Amino acid sequence: MARQYCGALGKRANCQVAVSVHAATDTASCPLDWQLYLPREWTEMPDRCRRAGVPDEAVAHQEKWRLALGMLDTLVDWELEAPVVVADAGYGVSTPFRTGLEERGLSYVLALTGKEVAHAEQARPHRPAYGGLGPPTLPRYRTPPRAVSALAAEAGPEQFTEVTWRQGSKGPMTSRFTVLTVRPAGKQSLAAAQNAGGGRNRWDGVLPTRTLLAEWPQGQDTPTGYWISNLPATTPIIDLVRWAKMRWRIEHDYRELKHGLGLDHFEGRTWRGRHHHVTLVTAAQAFLTLRRLDPKAHTPA
Repeated sequence: MARQYCGALGKRANCQVAVSVHAATDTASCPLDWQLYLPREWTEMPDRCRRAGVPDEAVAHQEKWRLALGMLDTLVDWELEAPVVVADAGYGVSTPFRTGLEERGLSYVLALTGKEVAHAEQARPHRPAYGGLGPPTLPRYRTPPRAVSALAAEAGPEQFTEVTWRQGSKGPMTSRFTVLTVRPAGKQSLAAAQNAGGGRNRWDGVLPTRTLLAEWPQGQDTPTGYWISNLPATTPIIDLVRWAKMRWRIEHDYRELKHGLGLDHFEGRTWRGRHHHVTLVTAAQAFLTLRRLDPKAHTPA
């Protein structure tokens, strides 16, 4: 328990925060693993962690994206494979998280806020002529990167295609989308590209391309949703949209976990108690999901 940002409240509060990984389809989702996030004020007090029963290997502070990558590694140990990883913008904006997924050979479709910066696909860096004094000037892009929201809006509404990705309670879920190829920029992206290119002095200055999916609903003045992916831009747009919108299924079931099954009712202060609680809640949600998908009991003829 510590004062930290709570997504459910949209502000900082005294609460517990966990990272979870879920298996999801169009009809259901189920948590596969949970990891309690320990803020620095906890990990910097080993005695406090020991009294709460936190295992020694979990005491070191880890960012949430590191916890998520660790749980994906655990899935591999369980011989489970993630076809495509989806996550909200809290993870999508993290270049180290995206790089970690790519290093593991995992495909992803991750939400962005729209403020992240990138160059257009056709942009190329320029290397000034060497003047003969000091180290050579590194290649650089002539124009500054722009927010992905601006790049999407610049494409124009005529480039957006109507896509229906699922049936909702009030009919088909439909909106307009487009796919762009961009070169993510910013300090983290620059550092990752330099590292992949053999270091600052050996890198050719070209930022790698990634696929940007943008949503521009009918009646809106500008695009409203953005996702980044390492899947090729030739991927069918219906598939990209379906994966981008898959988070709705997880968030829907998360509400059942919290409000229907008491996930957020735990007020204990021990590591074991917290994990026992989430395990029981997960089992209950999985049981209810199976009953909902197969409601008819088999009886003798």
